[in-house]
Amino acid sequence: MSTRARLTEDEITAALADLPQWSRDGDTIVRTADAADFPAAIRVVVAVAEQAEALDHHPDIDIRWRTLHFALSTHSAGGLTALDVTLAARIDAALRDESG
Repeated sequence: MSTRARLTEDEITAALADLPQWSRDGDTIVRTADAADFPAAIRVVVAVAEQAEALDHHPDIDIRWRTLHFALSTHSAGGLTALDVTLAARIDAALRDESG
């Protein structure tokens, strides 16, 4: 299966079971997280940017002081793909790495 192929409803449900901090909003998965402070939030964004570039798959990121909002969807596929699941897991790892 191509990483840019749309996931089935069952695949999305299974993926979200492994990503408990993420929730579905239509054809997007979203997560909000708080960093220790603004510099820590920026460090997370930089780590996520590096992972996004490596995957050639870029999230929507909103930063409000130390609160980060992430939204993932594969627009070219018209919904959620394995790329979204992979990047969500990498975002979770970046958040864990920053929080120690």
